[in-house]
Order: sequence, then C-alpha cells, then structure tokens
Amino acid sequence: MDEKRQTLPVVVDKSHLITIGEQLYSESVELIRELVNNAYDADATKVDVTIYDEMISVEDNGLGMDLDGLKQYFSIGSPLKKQQIKSKLYGRDLIGQFGIGKFASLSACEVFKVNTKKDNFSAAVTFDKKEWWRKKKRWEVPLEINPKDGRKTNGTTVLLERLTKKFNPDEVRARLIESIPLNAPDFDVYVNGVKVESPRLSGHRIPFMEATKFGVMDGQIVILPMSSASTSNLGIECKVKGVTIKRELFGMESWGKDIARIKGEVHADFLPIRSDRSGFITDSEEYKSFIEAMMKVMTEVKSVLGQLSNKRENIATGRAVKEALERIQRSLLVHPDLSPYGQTPLSDGTSAIGESGVIKKSGDGPEIKSVGTKEGKKQEKKSRGKYKPKANLLTPNAVVRKVKIGIYGIICCLDHFGQDGPESFSEDNIIYINRDHPLYISESKKRDAHILNLARLITQEISLMKNSKNPRKVFDQQSILLRDAFRE
Repeated sequence: MDEKRQTLPVVVDKSHLITIGEQLYSESVELIRELVNNAYDADATKVDVTIYDEMISVEDNGLGMDLDGLKQYFSIGSPLKKQQIKSKLYGRDLIGQFGIGKFASLSACEVFKVNTKKDNFSAAVTFDKKEWWRKKKRWEVPLEINPKDGRKTNGTTVLLERLTKKFNPDEVRARLIESIPLNAPDFDVYVNGVKVESPRLSGHRIPFMEATKFGVMDGQIVILPMSSASTSNLGIECKVKGVTIKRELFGMESWGKDIARIKGEVHADFLPIRSDRSGFITDSEEYKSFIEAMMKVMTEVKSVLGQLSNKRENIATGRAVKEALERIQRSLLVHPDLSPYGQTPLSDGTSAIGESGVIKKSGDGPEIKSVGTKEGKKQEKKSRGKYKPKANLLTPNAVVRKVKIGIYGIICCLDHFGQDGPESFSEDNIIYINRDHPLYISESKKRDAHILNLARLITQEISLMKNSKNPRKVFDQQSILLRDAFRE
C-alpha cells in the first residue's frame, strides 16, 4: 500500500530577521555603513548622511531602482551581488553583501522608508515596524508608484524615522572612515555637511606590493614620528574591496612602545571574510598566504624603524657629546697640565669640535715628546695635520666626535659593545663609550644627565691617559676637570 506523500511548510518568524540583523550588525552605526555601501554599489558619486534627533537620512545620486530593482532590494539573501560582481556604470567591485540591512535597521528605528527614482520610474516604500508585525502572515510592505513627494532626479533616499537609538555624527564619521571605500575615485560621503576623509598621516612611508598565488596584495605602512605616536586603533588596516575588515598586528605585539608609531593599510581583495564582516576565515589557504606575505613586509618595516630610531638617537647623542667635549676643552684650557697631549691651542682657525669620521683601531700612535722641548716642537711641526688615528671600522650606528687637545686631539666614539661590555675604555687617543651599558641607557633619557655622564666618562679616560699608574691621582684630576667643565 503506497504511502501518501505530504509536504511540510518552512516557516520563518519575522522576529528572526531582526535578530539575525542585530547579530550581523553588532553596532547600530554599521547600519549607516551598509546604506552608504549600497549607494556605492549603485554607482553614486555623492552620498549625504544627515543625522537628526529622531531621524537619519541617507541620500545618494546613484542609478536608482526600477520596480525589479526594488523587488531585488527587499529580497532576503539575494544571490545577485555574487553573480554580478561589478557595478553597471563605473565597474566598481560590489561590496554590499547580505540584503538584510533594512530589516536590521528596525532594531534602531520604527520606520524605514525608501524613495527612489530611475529614469521614468519613481516609487516610495514605507516599512513600518508596527504595521509589519500586525500582519503576521503577510510579508508585503506598501509600495507607492510615482508619489507626489518622490525624488526628482535619479538616485535613492533612505529614511530611518522614529529612532530608538542615538547616533553621534562624529562617531558615525569615524566609523565610515574605516568601513567604506573612501579612496575610490568619484565617491564622496558627507555626514551633516562635513566630508568624510581619511586622516593624513605624516611620517616615513613604506609602500609595498606582494604577489600571492591567490592574487596581489598592496598597501602602505607609515612610521609616525614619536610626537605623533598613538595607542588608539593599533595595527594595520586590512581591507577587502576598499573596506576595513579588521586591524592586524602582524607580530608587532613584541615591539614595545614602537607599535604606537606604526599605521597603514593593506588591500587584499582575495581574502574570504566572515559573514558578519568582523574578521577573516583564518583557516583558509588565502589567509595563510596573506599572513606569510605580510610577515615579510613587517620584517622590512622593523628594519626601517630601527634605522630611523638610530638616526634620531644619534642626532641627540651627537649633540650631547659635542657639548660635553666643549665643556671639557674649556676646562683643559684652564688646566693644561692635565692634558695628556700638551696644551690646547686657543685658536688655529679651525673648529675645535669636529664632525664624525671613519676611524680604524690598531697600534700605538707616535710617541709624543715633552711639549716645549726642542724635540717636541720639531715633532709637533712635522706631524701637525698629518697624523690620523688608526682603529677598526665601527658599526654604522657609531657616533664619532673629535676635540683638539694638545698636538693630536682626542677622538670620542660612542658605539654598541653589549650590556656586559665595559662602560668606557680607550686605545691611544681614542675613547670608546658603550651605549649598551645599563647606566648609559638610564642616564641618556634626560639631556642634562646624558651630558654629565658623557663628561664623566671622557674625563675619566683623559685622566687615565695622563697618569694610569696612580688611581688616586687619576680620580683627583678627573674631579678637577669635571668641576671646571660645569662651572657656570
């Protein structure tokens, strides 16, 4: 005996649409973002968002909708935008996705109105939440063809009336900066008359382009100056079709305070995103390839950041050591007997403090005869301007300064010799100061302390050059030089 075939109806409660919408749009401001992106998909070149106390208007000058377009607009989960990936007029990549925004908006307002015009067709749709609930089994919404107060030009105006949530124009503007394709050509968005624009970042820019087997990704990283560093919105904006999906740190968690100096964005349209647009599908091959390519980019960024940090630090260090040397030189003029290389000349027409130079470590310099003797004067005349100190090439980040002290002068080199290395040491007339020493690092944070610490180390080494066999005498000589170096 054949069984009688039956069917079961699939029932979807109206409340589920609003519930799903609230889950997809975790913040009410995202509803406005979706409406603006719909205008972008409709080839609008201008969108005006106006926020009132109890109403929001989103008006665009796009292509508008005819009757079929309106039916499509109110179709839930329509596959149209997956089938049609480009807009009709400008060939834009379509970014509106779910087709449920108008239902989700009912969680923030009581009435949702659409006024649209496309060529000879115009219409108005009023989606009243209370009326919609009243007609439990009916899913239709009222449609008025060619209304008297309809639009006069092509485009669409969406009104959210009787708001149940507050919207701050500044907050809306800030969110739209990240969530709409602002950099697309011929597309401007205004919120209460103020144009929505991406903030202009000043700093060192690193543009990049990387190829993956899924497509090309490109973008730009900006290293901000220390004065512009900000801990708000940390990370790199990851954009799909011009819209920020998420910010990623790409390993910057271990960069310390420097993470606040790194801003930028990367565009990777091939990345699959989650249905709520809150992130990417991280276990996909596309995302894994994306991360691998971005880690290469961030390695370069870290290298450039280190170079810029060293350059900035070197400038400050060079100024500090220059002042320390100038003070010590003035002190030696008062105490020429404490100079290891004889009396410092008052002036010979050249600058007393020299700029950085390349030096090479090696053996001893020429033996210096007593200043003032016949042999000393003969040697001074013979070697003045000819002798150049020898030392191995220092690292590229070394700061080198020289000062005229006696016949040959002193060269001061500040470089990195490791935390366990000596605080300072000297070879011939070259004084080395260790920038990795914990005390140096601590004292270098403040300019005055930095200068004093450098003067302490330099006078210590000068005193050791003068009399290395008598520690007490070295200490006394250093105290005298330091005292008069900082005597105002």
